[in-house]
Amino acid sequence: MNATTSPPGLATHLLYLHGFRSSPRSVKAQRMRDWVREHRPDLVFACPQLPPAPEEAMHLLEQLTHDWPAERSVLMGSSLGGFYATVLAEWPRFQQSRAVLLNPAVDPARDLEKHIGEQSCWQDPQDRFFFRAEFIEQLRRLKVAKSSAAERLLAVVAKGDEVLDWREMQARYQAGRVLLLEGSDHGLSNFDDYLAELCQFLRLPAP
Repeated sequence: MNATTSPPGLATHLLYLHGFRSSPRSVKAQRMRDWVREHRPDLVFACPQLPPAPEEAMHLLEQLTHDWPAERSVLMGSSLGGFYATVLAEWPRFQQSRAVLLNPAVDPARDLEKHIGEQSCWQDPQDRFFFRAEFIEQLRRLKVAKSSAAERLLAVVAKGDEVLDWREMQARYQAGRVLLLEGSDHGLSNFDDYLAELCQFLRLPAP
């Protein structure tokens, strides 16, 4: 999608980052793609398939966004993608960008150690990849000790998350804005209920 002239103050570029074992075919990624087509066809929307190697993922994102406007680019990431979005928010090109983090992984290096080995994609079990031990150290090196972008981050944290500890997520992002949900789940099956609020935070028009 190509950006055309947008009203002042609105975001013109949106980067969506999927989680571990996920893909651009995830329900939330597809929902955002559909929302953009319906409400903001002028918006540059990118949701790349991220390589399993964190350093390769960062390199891909650097190439993909190298010419994005710092003042009009925004981020959305789910789970591991939320961790990556937290990292990107520290990059010079995203230091003016807002980010929505959907049940963001706080310490993926710790959590993914038990997943070393062959894995499959949630959306297509035939799509397999190998998660290597060296990727854990890459995640450790990427981790942001203390975010300098707290006021630009909105973490959506579900108490019903069956994968990640909601208390840990809430504590990690409490310096910024946290939307704490009673119930729900890791995949945020009620994502649509909060989409208008999230788009408003990202300086996108509410549906």
